[in-house]
Amino acid sequence: MDKEILIILLICIVITIVSIIAAVYQYYQSRKILYRINRMLEQAINGVFTEMDFNESLLSEVESNMSKYLSASEVSAKNVEEEKKMLHHLISDISHQTKTPLANIKLYAELLKEADLREEDADNAERLYRQTDKLEFLIQTLIKMSRLESGILKLEPAGYPIQNVLDLLGQQYTAIAEQKNLKFKIIPSDVEAVFDEKWTVEAVGNVVDNAIKYTDSGRIQIRVKSYEMFCCIEVSDTGRGIRESEMGSIFGRFKRSSDVKNEDGVGIGLYLAREIMQQQNGYMKVKSEYGKGSVFQLYLPRN
Repeated sequence: MDKEILIILLICIVITIVSIIAAVYQYYQSRKILYRINRMLEQAINGVFTEMDFNESLLSEVESNMSKYLSASEVSAKNVEEEKKMLHHLISDISHQTKTPLANIKLYAELLKEADLREEDADNAERLYRQTDKLEFLIQTLIKMSRLESGILKLEPAGYPIQNVLDLLGQQYTAIAEQKNLKFKIIPSDVEAVFDEKWTVEAVGNVVDNAIKYTDSGRIQIRVKSYEMFCCIEVSDTGRGIRESEMGSIFGRFKRSSDVKNEDGVGIGLYLAREIMQQQNGYMKVKSEYGKGSVFQLYLPRN
């Protein structure tokens, strides 16, 4: 009886030892597989992954599938990069090829305006000039939008005084506002933030342009508010305001208020402004009361 018990104990001990060895072996095999997969991912992140780095006969099924996936991802990334390059060339060609015809049409329209024409023909020449100007603006805006959306155009934020933006806005829009007999006030600021100067002027300028366009009387004011992490460029006006039902769509592409559909404009300005802000870690907000004016706030990071 004692002998049988001893044999059973020995068998249990052997089984336990074998189980421990198997578990340890499985543990190290799993670590080995995870290490290989981790190495694949690191190489893929660094852009140096090649399927030839791995011996198919030594890989587990998971490793093999991961290798195939990463190889396919590498090819896909290269295709995306090639498509971006092609898109960049296409946009550049469109920009280049349309400049000369549009410039010539505007020139001929100006010559017609200066000629001794009947009143009806003079009106047609004026309309031709305005529509050509509108077409030129639309093409250039679409090109900017395409470059931003496709990632071809990269913003380069750096530390600048906000006053740089305010000065440029004053130079561009003071005379335009005065032509409509609007009070145009820019409050100086000593705040600094991180932004791309050229494109931030473009973004805020789109908001100011809309404010002037849709304000028939009163004032337009630009001021800067400073917070711990952000600064805010605030553009307020006493214009027509925005209907509550349209507040959720004003930043969409080609979105225009039902009140201004018959006026000049293409509905890209606010969309482009928000896109520019988002690409430099900023954002936009708007408050408006229909018939009493609007306040647009453009937030830029301080650091």
